[in-house]
Amino acid sequence: MNFLVFIIFGALTGWIASVVMKTNSQQGAMMNVIIGIVGAVVGGWILNSFGQPGLTGFNLYSIIVAVIGACVVIWLAKALRR
Repeated sequence: MNFLVFIIFGALTGWIASVVMKTNSQQGAMMNVIIGIVGAVVGGWILNSFGQPGLTGFNLYSIIVAVIGACVVIWLAKALRR
C-alpha cells in the first residue's frame, strides 16, 4: 500500500510543479510521477540542509516541500537543455 501512496504522491506533486513551471503540455503522466518523486527527494534534501524537517508523510507540508523540489528539478532540466 505504501508504494501506491508514493506513486500517487509523486503524480500529484509532479503535476502541480509542471503547472507552476508551465511544462504541463510537454510531459505526460509518467514524467509527472518521476518528477514528483525526484522532487520530493530534492526538496527534502534542501530543507534538511537548512535544518528543517523534510517529508513528514502525506500532508500539506510534504506536498509543498515536494513541489518546491520538483520545481527545482524542472528548472535545472530547462537550464541544461539550453
